[in-house]
Amino acid sequence: MSHQRPAPTDTGPAFPGVPTPPTPLPYGPPPRAATRSRRRPLLWGVLSALLTSAIWVVAVLTVPGVVTLPDGPAPEIGDYRVVDDLCATARLSRFTQLYPAQSGTPYHYSTRHAALDDMYCSKYLKKSAGETEYSSLYMQAQLHRKVNPRAEFDAQQSGLRQRKYLITDVPELGDQAYVGYLDDRSSSDRTWHYLTQVLYVRDGGLTYYLSWSGSYQEGKGVAPDRETVRQALLMDSRDVLRALAGL
Repeated sequence: MSHQRPAPTDTGPAFPGVPTPPTPLPYGPPPRAATRSRRRPLLWGVLSALLTSAIWVVAVLTVPGVVTLPDGPAPEIGDYRVVDDLCATARLSRFTQLYPAQSGTPYHYSTRHAALDDMYCSKYLKKSAGETEYSSLYMQAQLHRKVNPRAEFDAQQSGLRQRKYLITDVPELGDQAYVGYLDDRSSSDRTWHYLTQVLYVRDGGLTYYLSWSGSYQEGKGVAPDRETVRQALLMDSRDVLRALAGL
């Protein structure tokens, strides 16, 4: 059985850095004599820095691959492409078999940018048209064109572990892939279980996730089979990634 509220959508990577405070300057101006003696070296230092920066900008613009990012070179996008409607591209045939009836209208968006393309889809599915409860599916695919997403991908996994998700690696799917599972009991009624399973994939410059959420109440319903949901995540996601690659 599934729950009536959508699962939280905070599973995307969001770990903003903390700025380093500036180094305090000494109180008061330097002595006059020291100012005179250092004026010329300071001027040459500024001019040298400006010249070096100009040469570096020219090199970046004219020499491919000259820049090496902290996490490695700019990622390879390969054959992955942006689609206007991720919901239409993602057939999710396995989940559709588990939950044949649709609740409401799927929501989607796609945005394009020289540094990052973003595609999103959400759907709510039910086991039958007469049911009032539903399961939630959230999906996102991003093409990182300037910055290697590896560090943020690892940070996301660490964040899920801190939130008590059970993490299992998925071999032979992209460069990195794992499934996270969480059984979260209601604080007001401990018989209610809110379940989440999410698959994260990184393949070169592509990051992708598909998240399923449902619920059940002890004594009044049966818990959705964890392995069945896991296999649906894997099977449907492989199909989605092949579709985004034009295969």
